[in-house]
Amino acid sequence: MPRRIIDLSTPIDAGHFRWPVERRKVKSHAAGDGAEATFLGWTVHGFTHMDAPRHFDPEGATTDEIGLETVIGTACVVDVSQARADEAVTAEMVAAGGTAVQPGDIALIRSGWDRFESIDRPEFWTRSPWLTDDACRWLLQRQVKAVAFDFPQDRCIRDRVIGDRVPERAEMTSHVILLANGVIMFEYLRNMMAISRPRVEFIGLPLKVARCDGAPARAIAIEES
Repeated sequence: MPRRIIDLSTPIDAGHFRWPVERRKVKSHAAGDGAEATFLGWTVHGFTHMDAPRHFDPEGATTDEIGLETVIGTACVVDVSQARADEAVTAEMVAAGGTAVQPGDIALIRSGWDRFESIDRPEFWTRSPWLTDDACRWLLQRQVKAVAFDFPQDRCIRDRVIGDRVPERAEMTSHVILLANGVIMFEYLRNMMAISRPRVEFIGLPLKVARCDGAPARAIAIEES
């Protein structure tokens, strides 16, 4: 059966202003080595990645403890693209955009914010929409197993960019309400507006990093025709 595969992942780029990437050649053809090998190093919470519950819960599951059935499965697009810059995404907006959400789904919270601002610019962070507490509770009550976002979903994230202020734990709305309650989170996806169907297959494969609070991930959506 023909199918369409949509890449939802942000490229890992050494030039990003928020996430320094150490990138160097361990071996190179230019140096006369018989093979080329690159070393990469960056925070596991940069670019497209998965947050494991351990990120916010000292007793929560680590990356390598999360089963593949949690990060692969049927996903429902929750369209909140009507949200404007610097506007709260409320429970009413999430409910209107997520009428097809079912228990056990992966919820793809789609704002299309990457159409207006590049993740490589401060404005992506300082002008973005964000989720309210009640929007996160709506998702939790629908018993989704995972959520994915294409925008900085907690308003306080902008404070890290503007003044490098470390937010209080309670301000990290989605992390406290969803992640700490076992709902896996995928952050900083892109290209969600390319999804043309309300329900798709989602694959978000984190690197199997032992005893870790998150991991880089390759995220895709698959539309069956």
